[in-house]
Amino acid sequence: MIATQLKYDLLMFFREIFYVVFSLLVPPATYIFLGQLFKESTYSGLSYADMATPSFVLLIAFTVIFFAFGFDQVASRSEGVEKRILLSPVSSKTLLISSVLKSIIITSFGFLFIHAIGFFLYDLSLKPVQLAVAYTLFLLLNAVMMTAASAVYSFFKNMKSALVFSIICFQVVMITGDFSFPVNMMPDFVQAAARANPMYHMNHLFIDVWNGQLAWNSSTWTAVSFLSFVFVGSCIILSLPGRKKV
Repeated sequence: MIATQLKYDLLMFFREIFYVVFSLLVPPATYIFLGQLFKESTYSGLSYADMATPSFVLLIAFTVIFFAFGFDQVASRSEGVEKRILLSPVSSKTLLISSVLKSIIITSFGFLFIHAIGFFLYDLSLKPVQLAVAYTLFLLLNAVMMTAASAVYSFFKNMKSALVFSIICFQVVMITGDFSFPVNMMPDFVQAAARANPMYHMNHLFIDVWNGQLAWNSSTWTAVSFLSFVFVGSCIILSLPGRKKV
């Protein structure tokens, strides 16, 4: 049953041009575009590929999870798809597991895709052990993002408002998450907004682990504490009576 539902969910994802463009085309295209501009630059001793590859891997994960996992829940509720499916033998648990697996499969594809681009275009070095550690953290960050996305989108009752929020959220994350241009070169209010953005903390934590430079300093503990707070807060929101989880 789960395999059938997963096949259906993956098929529906790739039929949605909006999801595919924002999730699997925009981040790689931006990665390549910025690489043509800054591939010779270094960032705290790291090359463009070492710095940007984990960032754009994470950006793909964010877009997939917030659009194809979180926003998709609102779309299913508002269009009555969820109710029609639940009247069939498919349980809500099956829907949730399938949606989670779909997100992991697509984000893992993004993980490999961005790495392949970096390998062929920017001479990104291949470090199997380091890559395995980074992928493990990547899955943990996926879990945090899925929980947060479910909590955030549980407040929306119609698809239009959720869509506007999603597009605005994507722009804010691009600017304040250190995915495009360095936040430390931006105005103070942008830097303040970045510190309140979970994706900013995920990004820097993932970059450090990806490059084997993780040090348990104040910045690392701040990131871990902030993300733990987001995860626990999201779980509390989802546990509230009447809150939509799927």
